[in-house]
Amino acid sequence: MKAKLLFVSIVFTIFSCSTTKNVSTNPKQSVSNDAPFSITEISENSSYGLTADNPVQVGSEGSGPRNERKYLNALCGPNGETISYYRAGSCCPTESEKVMFGDKVILDNYRVTWQGSKDIVSIYINMYDLG
Repeated sequence: MKAKLLFVSIVFTIFSCSTTKNVSTNPKQSVSNDAPFSITEISENSSYGLTADNPVQVGSEGSGPRNERKYLNALCGPNGETISYYRAGSCCPTESEKVMFGDKVILDNYRVTWQGSKDIVSIYINMYDLG
Protein backbone atom coordinates (compact mmCIF):
# COMPACT_ATOMS: atom_id res chain seq x y z
CA MET A 1 0.00 0.00 0.00
CA LYS A 2 2.82 2.44 0.90
CA ALA A 3 4.60 1.58 -2.36
CA LYS A 4 1.46 2.40 -4.40
CA LEU A 5 0.95 5.66 -2.54
CA LEU A 6 4.59 6.63 -3.08
CA PHE A 7 4.34 5.76 -6.80
CA VAL A 8 1.14 7.81 -7.23
CA SER A 9 2.73 10.75 -5.37
CA ILE A 10 5.81 10.69 -7.61
CA VAL A 11 3.72 10.48 -10.79
CA PHE A 12 1.44 13.29 -9.59
CA THR A 13 4.44 15.49 -8.76
CA ILE A 14 6.08 14.92 -12.14
CA PHE A 15 2.95 15.73 -14.13
CA SER A 16 1.82 18.63 -11.97
CA CYS A 17 5.10 20.46 -12.62
CA SER A 18 5.11 20.03 -16.39
CA THR A 19 4.04 22.65 -18.87
CA THR A 20 2.20 22.44 -22.14
CA LYS A 21 3.59 25.71 -23.49
CA ASN A 22 5.60 25.24 -26.69
CA VAL A 23 8.79 27.27 -26.69
CA SER A 24 10.63 27.69 -29.96
CA THR A 25 14.34 27.02 -29.99
CA ASN A 26 14.70 28.75 -33.37
CA PRO A 27 15.98 32.33 -32.83
CA LYS A 28 15.14 33.35 -36.42
CA GLN A 29 11.61 34.55 -35.88
CA SER A 30 9.97 37.50 -37.53
CA VAL A 31 8.51 39.88 -34.99
CA SER A 32 5.68 41.69 -36.70
CA ASN A 33 3.19 42.73 -34.05
CA ASP A 34 3.16 46.43 -34.94
CA ALA A 35 2.17 48.30 -38.08
CA PRO A 36 5.26 49.45 -39.97
CA PHE A 37 6.51 52.99 -40.38
CA SER A 38 5.94 54.56 -43.75
CA ILE A 39 9.46 54.94 -45.11
CA THR A 40 9.53 57.94 -47.43
CA GLU A 41 13.28 58.46 -47.85
CA ILE A 42 16.30 56.29 -48.54
CA SER A 43 19.58 57.35 -47.00
CA GLU A 44 22.33 58.28 -49.42
CA ASN A 45 24.90 57.30 -46.77
CA SER A 46 25.97 53.74 -47.58
CA SER A 47 26.82 53.02 -43.92
CA TYR A 48 23.41 54.10 -42.54
CA GLY A 49 22.22 51.43 -40.13
CA LEU A 50 24.97 49.04 -41.17
CA THR A 51 27.57 50.24 -38.68
CA ALA A 52 27.47 51.02 -34.99
CA ASP A 53 28.87 54.47 -35.80
CA ASN A 54 25.81 55.33 -37.92
CA PRO A 55 22.80 53.47 -36.45
CA VAL A 56 19.17 53.89 -37.43
CA GLN A 57 17.63 56.21 -34.83
CA VAL A 58 13.99 55.37 -34.01
CA GLY A 59 13.72 56.59 -30.43
CA SER A 60 10.86 58.54 -28.99
CA GLU A 61 9.54 58.88 -25.47
CA GLY A 62 8.78 55.34 -24.21
CA SER A 63 8.34 53.76 -27.66
CA GLY A 64 11.86 52.63 -28.53
CA PRO A 65 11.42 48.84 -28.77
CA ARG A 66 8.08 49.23 -30.52
CA ASN A 67 9.62 51.68 -32.99
CA GLU A 68 12.44 49.23 -33.71
CA ARG A 69 9.86 46.66 -34.80
CA LYS A 70 7.90 49.24 -36.78
CA TYR A 71 11.05 50.25 -38.65
CA LEU A 72 12.07 46.67 -39.37
CA ASN A 73 8.54 45.78 -40.49
CA ALA A 74 8.71 48.57 -43.09
CA LEU A 75 11.82 47.12 -44.75
CA CYS A 76 11.91 44.82 -47.75
CA GLY A 77 14.60 43.05 -49.74
CA PRO A 78 16.42 44.68 -52.67
CA ASN A 79 13.68 43.61 -55.11
CA GLY A 80 10.72 44.05 -52.77
CA GLU A 81 11.05 40.64 -51.10
CA THR A 82 9.53 39.98 -47.68
CA ILE A 83 12.19 40.08 -44.97
CA SER A 84 12.60 38.20 -41.73
CA TYR A 85 14.69 39.32 -38.82
CA TYR A 86 15.76 38.46 -35.31
CA ARG A 87 17.43 40.38 -32.54
CA ALA A 88 21.04 39.26 -32.32
CA GLY A 89 21.64 41.18 -29.10
CA SER A 90 22.80 44.47 -27.67
CA CYS A 91 26.17 46.04 -28.33
CA CYS A 92 28.18 49.11 -28.93
CA PRO A 93 27.90 51.73 -26.16
CA THR A 94 27.06 55.05 -27.83
CA GLU A 95 26.91 58.58 -26.47
CA SER A 96 23.41 60.03 -26.19
CA GLU A 97 21.57 62.87 -24.53
CA LYS A 98 18.78 60.42 -23.66
CA VAL A 99 20.93 58.31 -21.34
CA MET A 100 19.41 57.61 -17.93
CA PHE A 101 22.50 56.23 -16.18
CA GLY A 102 26.12 56.85 -17.07
CA ASP A 103 26.93 58.57 -20.35
CA LYS A 104 26.14 55.96 -23.02
CA VAL A 105 23.21 53.99 -24.39
CA ILE A 106 23.38 50.52 -25.90
CA LEU A 107 22.42 49.78 -29.51
CA ASP A 108 20.40 46.78 -30.62
CA ASN A 109 21.71 44.61 -33.43
CA TYR A 110 19.24 42.81 -35.70
CA ARG A 111 20.02 40.24 -38.38
CA VAL A 112 17.90 40.61 -41.50
CA THR A 113 17.44 38.32 -44.48
CA TRP A 114 14.88 38.03 -47.26
CA GLN A 115 13.25 35.35 -49.38
CA GLY A 116 15.64 33.61 -51.72
CA SER A 117 18.76 35.17 -50.20
CA LYS A 118 21.70 33.52 -48.53
CA ASP A 119 22.83 36.93 -47.24
CA ILE A 120 22.26 38.14 -43.69
CA VAL A 121 22.56 41.86 -43.04
CA SER A 122 23.31 43.30 -39.60
CA ILE A 123 21.35 46.46 -38.79
CA TYR A 124 22.23 48.61 -35.79
CA ILE A 125 19.34 50.48 -34.18
CA ASN A 126 19.40 53.21 -31.54
CA MET A 127 16.04 53.07 -29.77
CA TYR A 128 16.78 56.10 -27.60
CA ASP A 129 17.53 58.89 -30.05
CA LEU A 130 15.31 60.08 -32.88
CA GLY A 131 16.91 60.88 -36.21
